[in-house]
Amino acid sequence: MSNPVLGAYHGLALWSESSCTRPLSFLDSGWTDSEAWKRQARAKVHELLSYDPPPCSLQPAIEEVRESNGLVTERVSYAQPFGPRTEGFLLRPSSAKERMPGVVALHDHSAFKYFGKEKLVAMEEEPAILKELKAEMYGGRSWANELALRGYVVFVPDLFLWGSRRMDPRDVPARFVTGVLNEEPGSRRYIEAYNEFAAQYETFVAKTLFLSGATWPGVMAYEDRRAMDYLAGRPEVDPQRLGCCGLSGGGLRTVYLAGLDPRVKCAVCVGFMTVAREVLEEKIVEHTWMFHVPHLSRLMDLPDVVSLHGPGPLMVQYNREDQLWTPAGQKQADAKLAAVYSKLGAPERYAGLFYPGPHKFDEKMQNDAFAWFDRWLCAPRPDR
Repeated sequence: MSNPVLGAYHGLALWSESSCTRPLSFLDSGWTDSEAWKRQARAKVHELLSYDPPPCSLQPAIEEVRESNGLVTERVSYAQPFGPRTEGFLLRPSSAKERMPGVVALHDHSAFKYFGKEKLVAMEEEPAILKELKAEMYGGRSWANELALRGYVVFVPDLFLWGSRRMDPRDVPARFVTGVLNEEPGSRRYIEAYNEFAAQYETFVAKTLFLSGATWPGVMAYEDRRAMDYLAGRPEVDPQRLGCCGLSGGGLRTVYLAGLDPRVKCAVCVGFMTVAREVLEEKIVEHTWMFHVPHLSRLMDLPDVVSLHGPGPLMVQYNREDQLWTPAGQKQADAKLAAVYSKLGAPERYAGLFYPGPHKFDEKMQNDAFAWFDRWLCAPRPDR
């Protein structure tokens, strides 16, 4: 183990974590009724997320439409209670005549906030810096396009602080953004400077949200449910066949969207699954504030949150050499999820797949995820 973040006080963190009994895990012996467990656990997670903004109608708009390579791609927007409108790309097969399954594709964190939705969608003029990210994280593919071509409506929204929802450097104290404002907007140097500013500024965002009584994961989870509102309301979509999928930060988003929104019928979480103890031991410095929900660890671990999706079909994809997690943490999470689904009487509805290599969602992993969606969303069966 490398030197722990708390140094001589590391024992304090381990002692505290060891006292977390996690009574809202379905594996707790007190739970036999899965529906009662879900009601109580979801209500508590919502309470701890601590973000229930004032009502705000979507006010959706289609900003742009283009058609190429067998797909219609719409750039859409809708309102949020605070800040600029969310933009997203909605992709669908050009030739489709009937309602199709829908998937919310959740972009990653990757310390790259200048772009959000663009990371997953093929762009007509793609800057080199975006191509480089796709090559590293996604095997050079725009996976939202690949999934849409299989007969899905795929919606890729920007999240709070990314893309259309990113902070305007002119709106924050100048001392934090001098390096951004000195570069030509849209240039590579500007994008790099913006991403550096956004990474450093995360601490101030988190401090502000937590002091206000809200949480960053609460804003995240709310906006992703709002994205599901939009997708479920599209006339091309069968609202009974909805899914979600994402890598890394998108995997975290999958945990909360699948765990808390019963409209999600099938989910794939990529590169974001472990147990808290292993993060404390070695990996806390790798992670963003958007991972942390105060006091949740006393009641549930990360696998417990996504298990609220059960017995809905869930695939979790793990990379054996993933730099964000320990191998032990991934294996323990996989075992816990398998045990939960077994207790739910649906062991075949959980798939934990391990792949060689570092943190990524490459072509092989994407194809396995797509096949999982095909299995559970494309051929409706009475037992779903």
